[in-house]
Amino acid sequence: MNRRELTTLALVAPLAGLAPLARAQGGPIEGQHYVKLTQRQPTQDPKKLEVVEFFWYGCPHCHAFEPMLDAWVKKLPADVNFRRLPVAFREVPFVLHQKLYFAIETMGLVDSLHRKVFNAMHIERNPLNTPEAIGDFVAKNGVDKAKFLDTMNSFSVQAKSKQAAALSAGYKIDGTPAIGIDGRYYTAGSLAGSNERSLAVTEYLMAQARKAG
Repeated sequence: MNRRELTTLALVAPLAGLAPLARAQGGPIEGQHYVKLTQRQPTQDPKKLEVVEFFWYGCPHCHAFEPMLDAWVKKLPADVNFRRLPVAFREVPFVLHQKLYFAIETMGLVDSLHRKVFNAMHIERNPLNTPEAIGDFVAKNGVDKAKFLDTMNSFSVQAKSKQAAALSAGYKIDGTPAIGIDGRYYTAGSLAGSNERSLAVTEYLMAQARKAG
């Protein structure tokens, strides 16, 4: 979902769906299936190839993409550093949801809570758009409410939010979900043809990044 509320295409093509495109056109096309950044963005670990998912908890396409992405991430080789980055297109409710994710990450709760946040918003119709609602949600899931809310307001989470804003701006992200590759490229379902195809484009761009060194 982007600032203009544009939708991505449905998740209908198989991951191998780029094979006909590759045979006909020689692979994904720059400017059509992905964007090459004019200025390379920083990565966390220069010794590893970085893949970043830009997402927003309130985005229905991110929610639909999550199980597929999670399965793909589990198969990534050891030289890849994958991380999630919540975006904030505007103050409300994006910044609060950004802090929600970074608090989950800081407290080591991604495996246990990340998917549950998506489910709460998109299946249970709980928007989690106030600190109190978030506190009640985490308490329901066995997390200390006061500690979690303190973490959301901590200096470390504020710093992560600022870094996320800078990297999102550097990649020129205007929709979610989107995938950044090694500070060099980005793709998205709206570019690749579907969110599933975006993973195939990502794999292609990972290979290109490895060649570039």
